[in-house]
Amino acid sequence: MRHRVDGRTLGKTTDHRGAMLRNIVKSLVTHERIITTHAKAVEARKIADRIITYGKKGTLHSQRLIYNVLRDRGLVKKVMDEIIPNFDTRNGGYTRVIKKGFRRGDHSPVSILEWVYFSIENTESDQTEDK
Repeated sequence: MRHRVDGRTLGKTTDHRGAMLRNIVKSLVTHERIITTHAKAVEARKIADRIITYGKKGTLHSQRLIYNVLRDRGLVKKVMDEIIPNFDTRNGGYTRVIKKGFRRGDHSPVSILEWVYFSIENTESDQTEDK
């Protein structure tokens, strides 16, 4: 029985699951929008929201806590300098999960995980400017 057991195991061992979720959050910080299975997106959302909450404190200790998740100093700097300022007035709910549909091969539900401030109009205009 799963009484009071928090989180999904995703069919992985603890170490594998932790590494996988860290990599998903790293990709989210790098690309600001990722596509993954719905269950993975919901689990990664918890970690992503937590690192934003840490970063809003702005202390050295909070930066070290973010580093424990991301394990890349460049990504910690990006979180502190570029992502955190977008959430100054927000008290939670820093990410959104949008259901996209089903994957063709195994029909598993696929979702988009993105930051709340991310908008598709901005990226489309950026892409047309590069051409």
